[in-house]
Amino acid sequence: MIQQTEIYKLAQMGLSTGFIQKMGPETGHHPGFAFPHLLTGAATDAVVLELGHGEALLSVTHFATPFVDEPFNYGRIASAHSLNRIYALGGEPVLATATLGWPSDQLPTEAAEQVAEGSRSLCAEAGVLLASIHRIKSPEIYFGLTVTGKVRLHHLKQTSTATEGCCLYLTKPLGLGILTTAMQQDLLSPEQTELALEHLTHLNTFGIFLGKLPYVKAVAPVGSTGLLGALTHLAESSGLSADIDFHNVPVWPDLDSYLSPAALSSRAQSTWNSLATKINEVPDEQQRILADPQPNGGLLIAVDSRSATEFEQVAFEHKLYLKAFGQLIEQQEKVVYVR
Repeated sequence: MIQQTEIYKLAQMGLSTGFIQKMGPETGHHPGFAFPHLLTGAATDAVVLELGHGEALLSVTHFATPFVDEPFNYGRIASAHSLNRIYALGGEPVLATATLGWPSDQLPTEAAEQVAEGSRSLCAEAGVLLASIHRIKSPEIYFGLTVTGKVRLHHLKQTSTATEGCCLYLTKPLGLGILTTAMQQDLLSPEQTELALEHLTHLNTFGIFLGKLPYVKAVAPVGSTGLLGALTHLAESSGLSADIDFHNVPVWPDLDSYLSPAALSSRAQSTWNSLATKINEVPDEQQRILADPQPNGGLLIAVDSRSATEFEQVAFEHKLYLKAFGQLIEQQEKVVYVR
């Protein structure tokens, strides 16, 4: 076990803070080929393959660069990113392979093994077999999993199936991106750091149960584009708009202590710039929180309003204390309205 992990400064050696920028969406189609059992459009950043007899195979590949310096925790956090993509579909992950990019001329292989061990530990907690870890010599660090999962087709949750009037819920508070920046600057207390790491490695296993609830109409993972990106995508793909009350959006306690103009990261600024025309005018502080990239964020859930009370009780039984922060409305000029 490596003890003095702070000397490695992994967070300074990634491609970007916490996320790898994608070049654009992939459809899975190739010219001249047809895939009749591939459910394209069923999910973002995932492949859904119909197997017959009401079963589907899920596949997700997701990478993260380090925003913590400790290798073991980095392996756990990056693995949670990938596993949670399967849970967001209402599925259950069963098998994973890992890819680790590592600057072996700058960092010891012992630290790379700690990243791998962190991933193994989280996969074991999830009941997922981590079958192999491919190590690649790279000038910068990255790590991620390709995860295979399974789901009953009628349990599959998508982002494009929400209906007008649905209540909106979020399973994790916003602000993790801002907190990880504060963590890198040694601004968090040991207690706050421990709590943040707990959230960063938390598995959204509630998603498996959501798949069984017919009144849960749509689910979207909250990630690199923050709540704003996830909400805009869910509403647009469902042909609706969203009306939310900012003061009911769950936010990390004492987040105000770390909010400043510098808190709007380059990724958050990029998200805001790309979506600003789709949202009504919002104060700067709210922009920073709504567009804050969420490393291993929660699930955005759209619930039939007639079953909202029942859903909140079910969530409570799973130790989630959820309150609606908005609803989906008939499509308007803007996609998202923040009050």
